[in-house]
Amino acid sequence: MLPTENRLRRREDFATAVRRGRRAGRPSLVVHLRSGATDPHAPGESAPPTRAGFVVSKAVGGAVVRNQVKRRLRHLMRERLAVLPPGSLVVVRALPGAGDADHAQLARDLDAALQRLLGGGAR
Repeated sequence: MLPTENRLRRREDFATAVRRGRRAGRPSLVVHLRSGATDPHAPGESAPPTRAGFVVSKAVGGAVVRNQVKRRLRHLMRERLAVLPPGSLVVVRALPGAGDADHAQLARDLDAALQRLLGGGAR
């Protein structure tokens, strides 16, 4: 489970990450990353936490499959929050193949997408 401060909840935040962020696609998912854009009007010098949200549509499968995919993605993302810049917004969108993918395949796809977005991999 993701800690409360790391959850992306507002529609505007999802839209910001998807529309203004960078995107990397893999066979089972697409990751949108809006790097740590800080709010100049926010008081204090501490950077806001990285927040992540998930989009799993009915194309992935039934309710049980969708919830299983969301749980797996939340668990995987929790372990990877430390490598992302502070204040980043991340949206992970599961593609229809994610319902058939096992935990290891989702982990490989998520790692490859994040590595590409963070500048560590080629197309």
